[in-house]
Amino acid sequence: MNDDTGRGFLAVANGASDSTVSEAAAGAILTIDLGAIRENYRRLKVRLAGVRCAGVLKADGYGLGAAQVASALIREGCGIFFVALPGEGIALRKALGPGRDIFVLNGLPPGSESEAVAAGLHPVINSAAQLKAWREAARATGRKLPAAVQVDSGMSRLGMPPAEVAALAKDAFDGIDIRIAMSHLACADEPRNPANEAQRLAFERLRGMLPKAPASLANSSGIFLGSPYHHDLARPGAALYGINPTPGEANPMQPVVRLQAKVAQTRSVQDGAGIGYGHTHHARGPLRLATISLGYADGWHRRAASAAWFEGVRLPFVGRVSMDSIILDISALPAGRLDEGDLVELIGPSQSLDDAAAHAGTIGYEVLTSLGARFHRRYIGG
Repeated sequence: MNDDTGRGFLAVANGASDSTVSEAAAGAILTIDLGAIRENYRRLKVRLAGVRCAGVLKADGYGLGAAQVASALIREGCGIFFVALPGEGIALRKALGPGRDIFVLNGLPPGSESEAVAAGLHPVINSAAQLKAWREAARATGRKLPAAVQVDSGMSRLGMPPAEVAALAKDAFDGIDIRIAMSHLACADEPRNPANEAQRLAFERLRGMLPKAPASLANSSGIFLGSPYHHDLARPGAALYGINPTPGEANPMQPVVRLQAKVAQTRSVQDGAGIGYGHTHHARGPLRLATISLGYADGWHRRAASAAWFEGVRLPFVGRVSMDSIILDISALPAGRLDEGDLVELIGPSQSLDDAAAHAGTIGYEVLTSLGARFHRRYIGG
């Protein structure tokens, strides 16, 4: 590893934790397997068969720590990273030091160009206005400034619309070093959706109107659409973190996170006892209950109808999810087997991240990026 990656986050990546909450004081523990992230990157590289592979680190590495994830990916040879916002890019640059390419997917808000230049960030140019502002920044510095250019091939979210691309003047990119011409797939997780091929063809047409540059279209699921979508650079995010890029099929990725919550208290209740806010559940016969220190303030969705596990035994939620706690029915366990301070599993071998998301009526992306700051974060496998 190069010395410019910085000592602080390397220590974390090698097994230490930068969590501000000690393991003893925390109500829950989030274990993040950096070795699994590295393995997932290797698996994607095999799929790409020699095509370069970046790492998407937006939302602080999908909530798992952008610097720590970057360290793991650098060890696998990754040198290109994508974030969503300039602030994320500036923080990542401070962690990594110079020498790695950091692209800002949402482009630069007006007036932030000088900060991006100072941090060595590369904007993803999504509009004629962003293009003009970056060209003026290049003129002010007296040198060509790197950037990616994104075209809208059919998602209607970010990127230069086709009419805007067609109207570009010949000198529109003067002063700009275009490192990537890119677009983003809307339906890549639906391999039979005709929108994928329509977008690929639109992207080919639009990038032909730009100065020649390496092309990038495939996100995590796009990698699994096959070589016509791979181009020169893939940009996986979710798959690196263990989210299934092929819904409906077996997950080709290794799981990355394990979430365990501590038991705060146990009790026995009698038939008819009201349980939790609003007494939405009443005991039908005697029950043994455990309250765990995890709730919607920690990102566990209030609408989630789910369960925890202890030694392979399913412990259903009873009553509502509270801000800081959830009540479990532990009657299936032998009396006295579960006590205060013991850990139950919410995400892990007994319930995958995608399964937990399905129980909450959402997707793994939202679960990961919602996981809160009150956890003790334990990094392994660096």
